[in-house]
Amino acid sequence: MAAGAHLQEVVVSAAQFFEIWHHYDADGNGYMDGKELQQFIQELQQARKKAGLDLKPEMKAFVDQYGQSSDGKIGIVELAQILPTEENFLLFFRCQQLKSSEDFMQTWRKYDTDHSGFIETEELKSFLKDLLQKANKQIADSKLSEYTEIMLRMFDANNDGKLELTEMARYVLRTFTMNTYCILGIKMCGKEFNKAFDTYDQDGNGYIDENELDALLKDLCEKNKKVLDINNLATYKKNIMALSDGGKLYRTELALILSAGEN
Repeated sequence: MAAGAHLQEVVVSAAQFFEIWHHYDADGNGYMDGKELQQFIQELQQARKKAGLDLKPEMKAFVDQYGQSSDGKIGIVELAQILPTEENFLLFFRCQQLKSSEDFMQTWRKYDTDHSGFIETEELKSFLKDLLQKANKQIADSKLSEYTEIMLRMFDANNDGKLELTEMARYVLRTFTMNTYCILGIKMCGKEFNKAFDTYDQDGNGYIDENELDALLKDLCEKNKKVLDINNLATYKKNIMALSDGGKLYRTELALILSAGEN
């Protein structure tokens, strides 16, 4: 069945979803944009009409937002929120399934023992299984294998055998990181963030403790008075330290909140 025909399905399987994505991201740049996006929107509307299905509210909102624009672009995570995906598999591991973001970070550290911000691809299935156990969620091994394979294709696009924390957290911790970002309301470019981290890691031990974070946040409040309120320092600190490893906030963890990437 062609990828476009999958759009007629009431529910799209994980494998079908990935086929749809691969088809419309024709140039493989990691986004649907320009003509790719317009083709997807047109065929989505046609497929739903042919199948006698209405556009779901999220589909209609998407079409209204991007249907008349040629300069928009969406990623694979955004697509998962539009299509009626089987068991909503891309959202399956999000932190609302977990007790807290701490469960995710504790599990991540079990595999990323050197705080590099990466785990090996062969570890992904065990990582996901551990997350599900923490969430008391049962899933068939065959389905877990399918989800693992799809996610490997998504997040190891360059086939280097490594999966990045920031990419995984993009959807697994999305609710948490977005809420924290909304509280802070600022992002640094990659170079600016690394300079700030090195400055406030005063003892050079590779992580920031609570006292060093206090100093960093106070300076951020001073520099961003219109966005950050010094009276909310305890709230900022609490949200950020939730990602720490027993009070040790490593570079890759703080980057989830403050770094916008290498710009």
